[in-house]
Amino acid sequence: MKNLMTWFPVIGVGLLLTLFAIALLRPTEGGGDPIIGQRVSDLDLPLEAVSFTQAGFAPDVLEGPYLLNVWASWCPPCRIEHPYFEYLSDQGVPIYGIIYKDEEADAARFLDQLGDPFAGLAADRDGRAGFELGVTGPPETFIVDADGVIRARWRGAVTDIVWIQRFAEPWAEAGGEPISWPEVQ
Repeated sequence: MKNLMTWFPVIGVGLLLTLFAIALLRPTEGGGDPIIGQRVSDLDLPLEAVSFTQAGFAPDVLEGPYLLNVWASWCPPCRIEHPYFEYLSDQGVPIYGIIYKDEEADAARFLDQLGDPFAGLAADRDGRAGFELGVTGPPETFIVDADGVIRARWRGAVTDIVWIQRFAEPWAEAGGEPISWPEVQ
């Protein structure tokens, strides 16, 4: 009996951890993300023009499918995902960038150093547009379909693995062309 009493707390903690894991890992419709299924035009995205580029944009009038990427020069994961956006842009994927709570000069330097994969840029200086999109911090990337409906979101750096596992299917469903990734040698 004493042996059972010794293991009771361990078994109880194990059961609780199992229940938490099941709850956290259980797939839900839309991933449980309330922004999925929203029309970009229904969101109040107070974006400002960016002075260092001619290519601005207004998300509520863009025709999709396209990627909407929230990024900043001070964001380390944004540097990680940047080569993948360069590749996607070269593959014909339209990518629109929202510069999140960043100085224009810093954002311009970032793009001068790493290249500019964006079809258009807008600034979210005070984070209000990010708030409307439910952004918790950069980078965050959204797939928007031809009807302006958000079909997928990824919080964190987009990489080839993220694209293949999380974005390829929603991108195709949104009407996007398949992306072929180069073979790794």
